[in-house]
Amino acid sequence: MAEPDDPLSSLDALPDAQRIRSRKLVGDIASLVVDATGLDEQARNALERDLRSAALELPGVAQARIALTASQPGRKLIAIGSGKGGVGKSTLAANLAIALARSGKKVGLIDADIYGPSQPKLLGSDDKPTAEGDRLIPVAAHGLHFLSLGQLVSAGHALAWRGPMATGALARLVEADWGDAEYLLVDLPPGTGDVQLSLIQRSRPDGAVIVSTPQDLSLIDATRAIDLFRKTKVPVLGIIENMAGYVCPHCGETSDPFGSGGAESAARELGVAFLGRLPLSAGLRSASDAGTPPAAGDGPEAQAFARLAVKLLEALDTAAD
Repeated sequence: MAEPDDPLSSLDALPDAQRIRSRKLVGDIASLVVDATGLDEQARNALERDLRSAALELPGVAQARIALTASQPGRKLIAIGSGKGGVGKSTLAANLAIALARSGKKVGLIDADIYGPSQPKLLGSDDKPTAEGDRLIPVAAHGLHFLSLGQLVSAGHALAWRGPMATGALARLVEADWGDAEYLLVDLPPGTGDVQLSLIQRSRPDGAVIVSTPQDLSLIDATRAIDLFRKTKVPVLGIIENMAGYVCPHCGETSDPFGSGGAESAARELGVAFLGRLPLSAGLRSASDAGTPPAAGDGPEAQAFARLAVKLLEALDTAAD
């Protein structure tokens, strides 16, 4: 309910007022967060249009910002992000999704990285999604289902899309027919731009996982990604430190080309969970290039991803309490 002196209180008389989750007027800018769960794209657009029009008719309101969110009952949406590229985020997302599936969970994976959609390569599948009406049907691979922006264009072609095109494509992937999926992982592009904001506003993730190397430069950018999710009230489930140490296959000596323990220290300083670390691995690289994710096997790397999956589920339970 709005406070008696809330200048936006007259919006309570609108037919869809029960969908308004929060409202705020700062200066002459009205900001509304609205639950659009269960609405198709046409209904969502109509809802946004009606609320904006009603808000702009109120005295003192010159601009209206409407953020539509939606949730899927019984399904957890998890954003996999990083502050910068080159930290192994997509490889980790693919193997983490497979590890969750192998633990008995029903898992979907969205490749939303417009700068480098790599999940078809990582999962070893060139199959194209089919559609029923306006809804895409995800492709099956390694015990999960996935969709990628890379499936929507010809191989080798650049996705030279502006923000609205990318966010529209993301909405189509999120709103695909994911069936009985319990967990939907979204492999985000690096940074804190349009795709991240669109996912947060339209679909409201249940949590975010941040991937970083131990390197200081990577940690600086990872901190920015954490700040974005915190400011938008998305729980940060934890940090995963990737490329943490390298064991020489010839002499067996361990070295730390990107430093050591930086992500764990950053997690402690930022007050977020440290979910674990993965070493720099030639085997992981070659398996990824071949489309045979190590998490689908039985080696030590599969066990490492299985441990990360357990940590992720524990963090989700904690965030939900």
